[in-house]
Amino acid sequence: MKRVYVNEKWCLGCHLCEYNCAFANSGETDMVRALQDVRIYPRIRVEGDNRVSFAVSCRHCSEPICVKSCIAGALSVKDGVVCCDREKCVGCFTCVLVCPYGAVMPAPDGSVIRKCELCTDNGFGEPACVKGCPNGAIVFEER
Repeated sequence: MKRVYVNEKWCLGCHLCEYNCAFANSGETDMVRALQDVRIYPRIRVEGDNRVSFAVSCRHCSEPICVKSCIAGALSVKDGVVCCDREKCVGCFTCVLVCPYGAVMPAPDGSVIRKCELCTDNGFGEPACVKGCPNGAIVFEER
């Protein structure tokens, strides 16, 4: 299965992956209209300092502990992608606590969780963070 991989040697820390992710999940067709004057809530985030930067997102583990720990059955694996059914999510945030990568986050309103789902429902063919990375530091490939 293809997954998102990050090469921290090539990451500039520009945060464009975050903006592309936020736009892809906004439901809007115009990036300026979707992101202008709003705080973004991407499903990927850039961590690091002046020396090393890297993007953190869901690893879509082969045996995801977040899915096993979900008391509501809101998290599941579909074709290797860990997905969240927001209608089932009760906002207990157990998945947030158990994710070893810090890739599962509370939604902005705190009612449910949000996480990378590889833009499977956005029709891009590849995740928006990969498509928008100017330096090729984020790739979508099978290893």
